[in-house]
Amino acid sequence: MASNDKPFWQTKRLSEMTSAEWESLCDGCAKCCLEKVEDEEGDVYYTDVACHLLDAGTCRCTDYLNRQTRVPGCVWLRPEDLEEFDWLPATCAYRRLAEGRDLPPWHPLITGRPLSSIESGYSVSGRAVIAENADRESIDWEAHVVDWPLEESD
Repeated sequence: MASNDKPFWQTKRLSEMTSAEWESLCDGCAKCCLEKVEDEEGDVYYTDVACHLLDAGTCRCTDYLNRQTRVPGCVWLRPEDLEEFDWLPATCAYRRLAEGRDLPPWHPLITGRPLSSIESGYSVSGRAVIAENADRESIDWEAHVVDWPLEESD
């Protein structure tokens, strides 16, 4: 990239990106892999309970290609769903770009380091608990509600 060229995320709309560009926007924080609960008014709250397919150390899905078959309701972020990105944490690249903001300084596309999300402290690494599907019935969801996924990054 020439020094006067802007990176693709600053020149393209989310709907114009290639699949590879779209996927590269994911910072690997795994906040979208956290279970959420919704109250009677429709407010959504994040918990510290993560999907059973998440590797909590690397913040990567252990079966990414088959996740939606194995986990009903698994998040699949697509450009056509931009209007629904408001539930994502403010640190999420997809939400930030949809709102006209740039990537945070710790994003892997900025730093060139794939683990910069974990290094920065903006990932779920070391914070999430993994619940097997069998355990879901016995979880006290209110006891697991947290606000740290919604922290601002700049």
